Amino acid sequence: MASNSGQTLLAILTGAAIGAGIGILYAPDKGSKTRNKITKETTKRQKELTKQLKKTTEVLGAKAKDTKLTLEQKLEGAISSASYKADDVLSALESKLETLRVQNAKLQKDVKVEQLKTEVKKATS
Repeated sequence: MASNSGQTLLAILTGAAIGAGIGILYAPDKGSKTRNKITKETTKRQKELTKQLKKTTEVLGAKAKDTKLTLEQKLEGAISSASYKADDVLSALESKLETLRVQNAKLQKDVKVEQLKTEVKKATS
């Protein structure tokens, strides 16, 4: 849309310049009348350009707002997804840690039992 508006603006300006030039060259009227016509035409074109600029600004502003909202929604979704994944990873790590604690406690118990058996053997021999 922006390049289309730029092309339209360029076409209007080019047309106005060419029209003014041709009008001056072939003007059958007095200089003062020609200047008045040029002034009126310039004012008319200026109003058209102002309208086109305002319209283009509104369209670009709306598109920028929509794009911002879309990006915010995507970012929020990505953060939410990452948060759930982080929770899943933490749950898995906590589960693994608990399993390792249980295995460690069993191994410590087994070592203690072996130490007691060794001490009993030494005491009875």
